Amino acid sequence: MNEHQRIITNIKSDILNLCVNLEDSSSFNEYFNSFLHSLQQHFDITKSCFLVYELDILKPLMTDVAQRNFTGIPWSLVETYFAAEKVVDVPYFLNEKQEFKDMTHMMLVRVGKKSPAGILLFQQTNKWLDFSKSEYTEDLVDVFSKASTLMMENQEVRLNDSQYRKLYNMTELFHSTMDIDLILQNVLFTIRENFPDLDVELILSNDQDRQTTIDIKPFDYLSERPSTIEAFVSGDITTELAADLDRHLLNAPIKGRQAIYGILQVSAPKTFTFTSTQKEFIRMLAQASGNALENAKLYHQSHRLISDLQLINETSHRLNMKLNIDEMLLFLQKQLMKSFQPMEMCFVFKVEDYYKLTDSSTELFKTLDGRIYIDHVQKHFEHTQDSLFIADFSRLLAEDVKYKSMMAIPMIVEESINGFSIVLHRDPYFFSFDSFKLMQSLIQHSSLAISNSILRNRLQDMVDRDHLTKLFARSYLDSFVEKSLQNDDSGMFMLMDIDNFKRVNDTYGHQVGDEVLVQIGAQLQGSIGTRGICARWGGEELAVYIPNILDNEAYKIAGQIVSDIPKVTNPKVTISAGLITWHRAQRPEFQTVFLHADTALYNAKNNGKNQVCMFDESMQLQP
Repeated sequence: MNEHQRIITNIKSDILNLCVNLEDSSSFNEYFNSFLHSLQQHFDITKSCFLVYELDILKPLMTDVAQRNFTGIPWSLVETYFAAEKVVDVPYFLNEKQEFKDMTHMMLVRVGKKSPAGILLFQQTNKWLDFSKSEYTEDLVDVFSKASTLMMENQEVRLNDSQYRKLYNMTELFHSTMDIDLILQNVLFTIRENFPDLDVELILSNDQDRQTTIDIKPFDYLSERPSTIEAFVSGDITTELAADLDRHLLNAPIKGRQAIYGILQVSAPKTFTFTSTQKEFIRMLAQASGNALENAKLYHQSHRLISDLQLINETSHRLNMKLNIDEMLLFLQKQLMKSFQPMEMCFVFKVEDYYKLTDSSTELFKTLDGRIYIDHVQKHFEHTQDSLFIADFSRLLAEDVKYKSMMAIPMIVEESINGFSIVLHRDPYFFSFDSFKLMQSLIQHSSLAISNSILRNRLQDMVDRDHLTKLFARSYLDSFVEKSLQNDDSGMFMLMDIDNFKRVNDTYGHQVGDEVLVQIGAQLQGSIGTRGICARWGGEELAVYIPNILDNEAYKIAGQIVSDIPKVTNPKVTISAGLITWHRAQRPEFQTVFLHADTALYNAKNNGKNQVCMFDESMQLQP
């Protein structure tokens, strides 16, 4: 046996030992390092590297940190060099690379017509030069090619077996749970376990309920990369070499039977190439998670639907109990707060040609900052009756705003907008589309009840108030005084009559007389405010009642009213007034209050008019 034959026999023995002794868990890197040791032993080759063939790209096997900067070369650039031989000189463009400047030869590692396993680059030695002239060179290349190809195929089979076992186990878990957090956690864990050097991100569409504590990114058509949008719309995997990120992205749609729920985005270094096997594994993982997510979503939706129907039924029932408008809005506010957890909310009603903010609104909307949202919604409803669902309000304005998420629902009665409700949250994409639909249902079911309450209030107001002066009517005054006599500690009642009012009507006409009544009514309401009530007693007689007031203050207010009337009327008129006060120690009868006030008014008239008289018992003795 000559020396060259002995070397090839020993190398074959080394390779056989490698294949037999390497454990199932061993990687191709370990096999290749062992083979390099054999080359060094037999040929003194110390400088070498292996370029792996992946999807028509030759990329370095990561055995040397220095090779990590090399991004790979197309197979087509070197394929022609192996047209005649399997061991050739290294081409110039590889020698120009810092990583390969010392390499002199390259060996094609390929079995038959199969795709190449890769090429071996090495620095020639005297022993190799001598061996390469022998008849055993091609035999060495074939042995190394067959062993390397076998090792790579075995490793891929083991890797696929491991991955699909994990995928099977994860699928079993998915079918046994409705916990969305657990599903998403396992998706991330499986990807990171199989691709520890890659980054992964879950991008979920905004129609998902905010039931997860997992760190996810909301899907946003306005900001997502085109390849991500394409995967979401088409339902197919897309890849992208993102130069701005210096990364290679793979987008796998998370889809169930009914819809696509998001994107599983895997990010790798730009030198990384996703193999077809890796793509298929990620696709199957994304689809399994999509089916599980869909099942969990449908499960939660069914429970949510029952809860929503109960909420709508409860709301409709309560709102149809003939509550007043303030009670209705307070109840509805609690329901919206409980269901959607907004940070701010408001109710706005249309009064003639303008919108009026209600007291049930949070403090934000009573400021200039809150007016931004109301104005935007108001302008929207000037052109359409469609509800507003805004995931990030700051994108609609040139300026930044504090609250990003918004839902605005119109209150429609008889095909006209009667008002609207707004809920806000600071975080963008806070409200789900399910929440939006539920709020629409709640407001729609509430609109008619609220509108009926407003109409009842207006009708009652028409009954309770005088149509000319807008002061309360006599019937309302009677009821108010009767309740005050039962519940309050004191009170004053002032009955007034316009002096010589017939002369005003005869001189200027009844239209001017009506205007004088309106002027006096406005002055009384301005003077009394919310302390008491002002009423039209009948004809040119007016009345004021104030509960819980001291005698001296009552007389002072009455005197001020008599003094102010000539100043605010045109033509100028005066009034005469009778005043009575009472205390809880001696509560008068209901009819007695009016009788005594009328008696005091009679005295004011007889004593020269344009004055107020306080009732005294002696007035009853006068003829």
